[in-house]
Order: sequence, then structure tokens, then C-alpha cells
Amino acid sequence: MTRATVLNDVHRAAGAKMVDFGGWDMPIHYGSQIEEHHQVRRDAGMFDVSHMTVVDIEGASAHDFLRRLVANSVDKLKKPGKALYTCMLNEAGGVIDDLIVYFRAPQRYRLVVNAATRDKDLQWINAQASDFDVRVEERPELAMIAVQGPNARARVVGLLPEDARATAEKLGRFAALEVGDCFVARTGYTGEDGFELTMPADQAADWWGRLHAVGVRPAGLGARDTLRLEAGMNLYGQDMDETVSPLEAGLAWTVAFDEGRAFVGRSVLEQQREHGAPRQLIGAVMDDKGVLRHGQRVQCASGEGEVLSGTFSPTLGKAIAMIRVPAGSVDGLQVDIRGRWVALRTVALPFVREGKIADGVLDPTPAR
Repeated sequence: MTRATVLNDVHRAAGAKMVDFGGWDMPIHYGSQIEEHHQVRRDAGMFDVSHMTVVDIEGASAHDFLRRLVANSVDKLKKPGKALYTCMLNEAGGVIDDLIVYFRAPQRYRLVVNAATRDKDLQWINAQASDFDVRVEERPELAMIAVQGPNARARVVGLLPEDARATAEKLGRFAALEVGDCFVARTGYTGEDGFELTMPADQAADWWGRLHAVGVRPAGLGARDTLRLEAGMNLYGQDMDETVSPLEAGLAWTVAFDEGRAFVGRSVLEQQREHGAPRQLIGAVMDDKGVLRHGQRVQCASGEGEVLSGTFSPTLGKAIAMIRVPAGSVDGLQVDIRGRWVALRTVALPFVREGKIADGVLDPTPAR
């Protein structure tokens, strides 16, 4: 049965086109995906992300449990409010899910995991928690709104209680502040600055309306996808899954090989680090006309692979993709488009970040 967020009626009243997304009835756009994309890149847009799963981890062993559960090290989280992005792995080093961990207080953490993986994530987390003195609590009574764009933070800060505004303005990246019932985190999934707001579900419609009143425009999942791909951000189930390690997904930076920490999957990743991962994720641009899509075959000097995430980039005016191929040279990269092999140009990720096109992305000279 398809589930609905607390803002479902608001989306429908605004004329949103609704689609099934991981079992949730969600807005894909409100009239123009392209305009919503540009709204976020140039000003401020908001997304209903209440389908995401919030899980609170509390107890005497919460810290030790998370040192075991995730590949990044929660030892980095020294002050309440700090956060980190990481992956939760299986014993083979494959990605069960990617998530954000927030340190709220000693013995208190918050995880935000993907909607489509909710059931398996909760099953895995609870199974791993059985050996620790922790309490795992899903928080379905909470809603989430992501406000993203160069003007997003200023719009949100102006709606906070006056005594919280100065602190919110100074909030660093990957950090959160609790303002009454609202959890204000300087995180996001668009490559733009902004906040992700978590609040009691019965306050979500009021927040949505107040944000709209100060010029923050609704954006759907379509724009969210093109924005995150331009920013080189992985989508679970498309760019990585339980058969792919973080090192094969371009996420080596999310793994901490700190001494003495036996996180799940560590031994496999250590072997890949020493001998090299068998596959690699690369960014590519197609200078010819056409669109790159998930599942298209590619080939290069190192062998055959496939397009993972692909789309037409509204910011670049070109097709872009993240691609997985065997480790080795990517010279001669081509994609099969309806039986015709078309040349691709490899580029370093991200394609776009905070409204700026990365060097070399629009340069037709082949990258090396």
C-alpha cells in the first residue's frame, strides 16, 4: 500500500504531479522540473523529504554501537550537533545504505536513512544492536523539509525565534541545532547550501506555508534528482547497493580506517585499499545531443560497464552521468545509444557545486 507524507494534501492542492517513489506518494514536480531545478540553483527551493526514515539511537553503548555499525568514525563527532555522512555495510563490504549520523548529546545520536530501504535498514540496525546496551527508536511522528539554494539559509533563519537566529546563522556545515521542537541541520542533497528541518508532523504544513510566504518555492523529486547528480551525489539502489563497496562507489572519503575499530565490512575494504577495488565510478559528459540514462552499456580501455545515474543537466545544457567500469584506464569511453556508440568525455566529480560549474566540465578537450 502506498504511503503518504503529512504534506500530501498540500502538494495536491498546489497542482503537483504525484508518483510512487519507494512506496510513497510523492511530488515529482509542480509544473516544471527545469524551473524548479533553476530555482534551487539560483535562489531557494523546498522539498518534502518526510518519507526519509529518522532513527534515534540512545543508551550507554550508543557510541560503541555506531563505531561498529558504520564505516565512518563517530569519534569525529566531538560536539553536540555535529554530523557525518557514512555508509552502513554488510560483511562483504557492500553498502546496505548511506546515511547521516548526528551527535545530539552523550549517549544520544540520530540517524537519517533512505525511505526505500527502511525495512531492511531497521532490521539490520536492530540485529546489530542486540549485543549493545542501546535503544533503537524509529520516529515516524516527525516530518522533514529540505530548504536548499544560495538564499535558503537566510530565508529559514528569518523564520526562527529571534533568540536562535544568530546561532543558526553561524551554524557550520554538517552540524545541527535544536530550536524548540525543530531540528535544524545544515545538510542537504542538492550541492547547494541550506538546511534540512525536522519537526513534529503537525507543524509541517505551517512551516511549508511560512517558507512559501517568504519566497521559497516548492520543488519535486525530479529536480532533486538532477540537482544531486550535478553535485556528484550517489543515489542508493542506482549508484550503489549491497554488491558495491564504498571504494567502488567513489565514497572512499566516507570510510575511516582508524586503528582498533572493527566496523562491519572492514576486512574487505582493507583488501580493496591494499590491492585496489575491482571497479571504479567516474563522471562523464556527452557533448553530442542525446540523454544518458541508467542501464546504458559503456565501454573503455579497461572493459565494459554501465551508466548508473544519467540525465540531461539543466545547468550545463548537456547530458551527464555517473558510470561504473572496471578499474584501469578509461580512455576511449563510449556509450551505446540505440545501437550507436557515442563518445563520452570523462570529468572529475562534481559537475556543479553551489551554482558553479566545475573546471573542465564544459571544456571539450578530453580529460586525462
